[in-house]
Formats: sequence, structure tokens, C-alpha cells
Amino acid sequence: MASRPRILIWVAFFFFFEFVFCESVIDPDAPECTKRWIHIRRLPTRFNLDLLTNCSEYPVFDDFCPYLANHGLGQKTHNNSHSWYRTDPLMLELVFHRRMLEYPCLTSDPSAADAIFLPYYGGIDAIRYLFGPEVNSSFEHGLELYEFLQQDSPEVWSRNGGHDHFTVLARPAWDFSQSLDNDPPIWGTSFLELPEFYNITVLTLESRPWPWQEQAIPYPTSFHPASLVLLDSWVQRVRRSRRTTLMLFAGGGGTSLLPNIRRSIRSECENSSNSENSTRITGGYSKLCYIVDCSNGICEHDPIRYMKPMLQASFCLQPPGDTPTRRSTFDGILAGCIPVFFEDLTAKSQYGWHLPKEEFREFSVFIPKEDVVFGGQRILDVLMGIPRAEVRRMREKVMELMPKILYRKHGSSLGLRTRKDAFDIAVDGTIDRIKSRLQKVSLK
Repeated sequence: MASRPRILIWVAFFFFFEFVFCESVIDPDAPECTKRWIHIRRLPTRFNLDLLTNCSEYPVFDDFCPYLANHGLGQKTHNNSHSWYRTDPLMLELVFHRRMLEYPCLTSDPSAADAIFLPYYGGIDAIRYLFGPEVNSSFEHGLELYEFLQQDSPEVWSRNGGHDHFTVLARPAWDFSQSLDNDPPIWGTSFLELPEFYNITVLTLESRPWPWQEQAIPYPTSFHPASLVLLDSWVQRVRRSRRTTLMLFAGGGGTSLLPNIRRSIRSECENSSNSENSTRITGGYSKLCYIVDCSNGICEHDPIRYMKPMLQASFCLQPPGDTPTRRSTFDGILAGCIPVFFEDLTAKSQYGWHLPKEEFREFSVFIPKEDVVFGGQRILDVLMGIPRAEVRRMREKVMELMPKILYRKHGSSLGLRTRKDAFDIAVDGTIDRIKSRLQKVSLK
């Protein structure tokens, strides 16, 4: 468990890095930084680092102190691990902040910046409204931040009305979209419903379909290589892995009596196990279907539990759960396991920067959940009908996506930095979106 003294050391580390990197401009004439300059807004620590010191003080919410290690990557899965960590998705705000401090085009002058990053740990701050004593005042989430932005160097915000600002919220956007009119409050906070923040770009784990300012970025997996050698070594392991299982589902749910896609998957998988005993399986598979039971969150911080089976499967089923998106989508891609989606909101309409819509047919399979749940469509029939040559092509495309959906470790080698990861792509997309938005605003 992360001790309070250790957390305070991390706080001091961030102060040092912000001083070193944010108080200087590396080279104002650097051609690679043209129209790519970012200013990190210096916020009081109550908006970020102080929130980490309360990591064990929410009795309804899990103690997240162990996942603060390694600047949000979590503890290593084992002592000899070089790339694998027990990463919690909620720590993406911390991971992103740490990586921003290494961004090569930082400027201390906000007026020279093309984008301004707010290092606000909004998802962590939301815990006190979602699970803590301030649940009945969740409509106030974000107001204190806005007041600070108006009082401290207000010209930075007013220059473009917040259109050039961006931040990261490491939760689904739905957790921040409670209507301001709800009385009494229901689940969620109202951060994204505050008119004060309508103009900023918000990077979330899952976006809603309509707001222009929201953009989903990949869930962090547990794989964070620090060098090109470590990444290439994993890619080769994935390529050599024998795929002895046709399809796999890693997750919970599906035990309800009501019809739903997870229940249909479990039923089909159980029936396929019975048929395996009496039918010869073709295609070189020893199993048609395998379920990694992740009920009650037992897989969340234990990647070994699901990554090994994923390495042995050709297809990984990605049904929606409480919300449409799943971290498992990115775990599966990391294992070279071809994703099978059942609705577009799970990935296609979410992660356009990292998983281009026009390429989905090249690396994934889509089966409408209604066809499975109510139409009698067997998932196995669809997957077994795909030619083996096509499966190999799809897997190669999945492997091409791997570097784009992982977050490499901070302080990684120069060689690895030549390959853009999820962070790099998110920053590029954010700058381009802000640039486009400012152009539209200027024409009004």
C-alpha cells in the first residue's frame, strides 16, 4: 500500500518537474513545434496532487492508494517485470499529467500556446461527490476550478473563452453529466453540464454521442513498455502465440434472467462446451469458446488472469456492460485478439483518433446484439465462417494498432518515442480539434 510519506514524495517530484519543464521554452523556433505549443496551467494542488493524499478516505469506494505507484501506472505485477503493472483506469489523469511534463513543445508563455492543459484530476475529485459526504452537492463539481481560472490570470481563459483549454477525466462522460435540474441529485456530477465549461475539450474514457467537446481516448492497459526492445519483444510473443481457442469472453454479468447480450454469450459458450465432447472441432482449435470470469472485479488489477487466455484466442468478444465501452477492448488488441463488437458505441463511434472508423472492417467483426439476443444468430457460426486467411490478415491489422492504443512508460527510450502511442495521438488530436474550433469561432 502507498504510504502517506511516499505520496508526499510524489507531490514534491511533480513540483520539481513542473518547475523544470514549465518555466522554460526549449526552442521557440523548433520546426516540429510549430502550431503545437502547449502551456500547462499551474493549478493549486487542491485540484490535483492533494487529492492523492486522500486515497484511502472513501469508505464506499475502494482504497486506490496502491495504484498511485509509478506515477499512476500502479505496482509491478511481479518484481522482475519490466513492462507490466497493476494499472487502474482512474489513474489516467495522473499518467497523462506525468507524460505532459515530457511533451517536447511546452511553453511557459500562455499567450504563445496553441493549447492549454488543465492538470485537474476531475475523476478523482468526483469520488467525494459520487461516494463521499458531498453526494448531495454534486452540482457544484467544477465550480471551484472555474472560480480559480477567473481570478488567477483571467486573461488566459478570456483570450479564447476557454476554447483553447483541455483536460482529462478518467471516467465515462456519463459520470459527469447529471442535469443541474435534478433534485434530489441522482448518480453523477454536473461537471460537463456546467455552462462555464462548455467550451473546453475534455478527454474521457467514454464520450456521449452528441457533445462536440468530448473525445474518448483508450483505457490504459497494464502494459507500459519503456523501450523499443520491450515493445518489439511483446509483439513477437503475440505473433508466435498459438491460437487454440476460437472465441473468448473476459468479464462478468450474464447471469440475469432477463435477455441480454452477456447472457446470450454465456449460454452459447456453455452449449459449445457440451458439443465439444461429441463433435470434432475444425480449424485447429481445441476449444470453441472460453470464459474468463471477472465477476466482482477480480480481474481489474490482475492482467495475468486474462492476458494469457487472450493470447490463445482468435476472437475476443466485447459486449457492452453497465456502459458501452470496455477496457477489455484494448487488452484484447494488446494480445492480438480480434475484437468482436455488438454495438457501435463500444468503440467505433468512440475512439476515432486511435481506431479509425474506416478501418474497423479490417481488424474487427460486428454482430448486432439484437440479432444474437432476439434473432437466434449464433456467434460461433459467424466466426467459423470467416476464412482462415482473412483471420490472419485481421490479426496483423490488430497488431499494427497495438502501439497506438498503449501508454508507454514515462521516461521511455528515444527509440520508443519515435512511435506514437495513445498519449501522443490524443495530444495531436486535441490540438487539431482546438485549432479547428478556434477557426469556427473566429468566423462567427
